[in-house]
Amino acid sequence: MKHALLGICTVIIVSSCANEETKQKQVAENYPVTSPIKIDTTLSTDYVAEINAVQNVEIRARIKGYLDKIFIDEGKYVKQGQLLFTIHNPELNEEIAKAGAVLKSITTELKAAEIDLSNVKRLVEKNVVSNTELKAAENKVEMMKAKVEEAKANESYAKIQLSYTQIKAPFSGIVNRIPNKIGSLIEDGTLLTNISNNGEVFAYFDVSEKEYLNYVTNFKENAHNSSNVTLILANGEEHPFKGKIETTEGEIDQSTGNIAFRARFNNPEKVLKHGASGKIRLLKNYKNALIIPQKATFEIQDRMYVYVLDSKNQVKTKAITSKHRMPHYYIVESGLDEDDKIIYEGVQNIKDGMTVKPQFVEMNEISKELTYVNTPE
Repeated sequence: MKHALLGICTVIIVSSCANEETKQKQVAENYPVTSPIKIDTTLSTDYVAEINAVQNVEIRARIKGYLDKIFIDEGKYVKQGQLLFTIHNPELNEEIAKAGAVLKSITTELKAAEIDLSNVKRLVEKNVVSNTELKAAENKVEMMKAKVEEAKANESYAKIQLSYTQIKAPFSGIVNRIPNKIGSLIEDGTLLTNISNNGEVFAYFDVSEKEYLNYVTNFKENAHNSSNVTLILANGEEHPFKGKIETTEGEIDQSTGNIAFRARFNNPEKVLKHGASGKIRLLKNYKNALIIPQKATFEIQDRMYVYVLDSKNQVKTKAITSKHRMPHYYIVESGLDEDDKIIYEGVQNIKDGMTVKPQFVEMNEISKELTYVNTPE
């Protein structure tokens, strides 16, 4: 019996010593710890953009006929008023001749009616004819005058129709594809080509309602940085000319919750084409932004957490929300204060409730470390 009690005591003592040793080991572990800091910074956000020429129109035929001549080539620059195409329609010349003949005939009839009116006036003065005949003669002159005006309008209309056989550039720009060749039958409304004036271009991009409201607030604080934007081309290079946000749409799209912005860019070398794509880089100022290293965070089911130390250096899990992601850092929107101490490194080995021995690291030292690690050799 004595031996049994002695054995039990020995086990208890050994187990107690082991627990104490484990506890001491946990307390003895060192972990780098830091605190959030507040800084003023300017960050960029990219938005997918659709590029449109300032002017881009379809050139369509306005009469029927055969494509007679093509005076330009695809992809070439044309000036406003330059002749592009001619359409052959001999019927139009006949219509002009017919309208001219009708006008000449009615004009002759008008002159005869005016002579008759003059004779009737003299007879009325001599009381040979009544005023009724005079009134009839005056009405006939007025009617013939109306017919002359109608004939002139018909002749003018025929000439306008003939002018449609010559298609000229409405403005200076680049000619797009020409789908029809010489001799093709052209109907009224047939597409002949497109012309794009891309000396300047518009870039349209969508932002969320929340980002739109943030933009409005940021614009009041710093209008220059808010309205000036950069265009990133499809190959990843920056367009050499900065753009400026000119306007936004009048309403938010209910299906997407987005609102469209329009920025204008100079394009003197005509590198940007209508229909191209790119990204708009929009700058945003942050004042007193609370930042922490990305290494100090971890995620569980799409939520972000950090390990915070209490006054007894005991670890507690704390949920945070991020406002923006920077290279190696997060801007914290809520969940932390400047006075909080968070585990900076080794979060994968930490468990909630552990007690650690903190080794405080200033944020500027962390910045140097990250810069060194990411410097190309």
